[in-house]
Amino acid sequence: MRLKIHHTTRYRYESPATYAIQVLRLTPRDHKGQYVCDWRLDINADCKLEAIPDSYGNRTHSFSVDGPIEDLTISAVGEVETNDTSGIVSGTRERLPKALYLRETSLTEANPELRTFAADTTSSPGQDLLARVHALNAGIHKAVRFDVSATETTTTAADAFTHRHGVCQDLAHIFITCCRELDIPARYVGGYMFRSDGENQQSAGHAWAEAWIDGIGWVAFDPAHGLCPDDAYVRVAVGLDFLAASPIRGVRYGGVGESMEVSVQIEDLSAERVAS
Repeated sequence: MRLKIHHTTRYRYESPATYAIQVLRLTPRDHKGQYVCDWRLDINADCKLEAIPDSYGNRTHSFSVDGPIEDLTISAVGEVETNDTSGIVSGTRERLPKALYLRETSLTEANPELRTFAADTTSSPGQDLLARVHALNAGIHKAVRFDVSATETTTTAADAFTHRHGVCQDLAHIFITCCRELDIPARYVGGYMFRSDGENQQSAGHAWAEAWIDGIGWVAFDPAHGLCPDDAYVRVAVGLDFLAASPIRGVRYGGVGESMEVSVQIEDLSAERVAS
């Protein structure tokens, strides 16, 4: 597929902010499942966008803006060619040992309920590691209801699982937590997904996870949809959890009454070429 993506985040302030600094993880990298044809970042402010190193191998940028700031808009626009690799992720920049992805974070801390679920879901006799992780992915998809109004960005995997609802971020955190409890390295992935139902205007990007399978490598799993990502997905950033891979993180001074609007539009240009 050739996917065109337009991701816009707009901040407004009732009382102007005096200063802001932002870190962006909005630019995808090439790997064997995707090729970035064109990509640019635009900021509606007088600032210098600087590339900064990221230990996870993500393409990361930062900028700062002096106030008064009443409106700040950050846009990422580009086109990516994708291929279906059956979820296998290769050709990525790996700067850290896979054992690091066994590390627990505040968002992926296990509780007894999650430990029991992870063990029970993957306990079928005769299953190899890949089959066990597929079973875990399917089990989370079945057990946790997708609900866009149920959680916050700070909701932990344990809390989301206890209430059995959440968004893609929460299901990815639950999957990661269970994998780590099973001694399987796992990491969070942020990016985009083209929806086959024709709904190309979305209110956020998408999130899924990758697990290390001995003999294969990193394999992507999307518990929100109960499948392995294919050519409808664009992989942008990875980390131990959402906080390490979030599209935008930053701080500001002043700026009372902040509001944020996010718009993600994804088009399949390859489908348009076939239709013509």
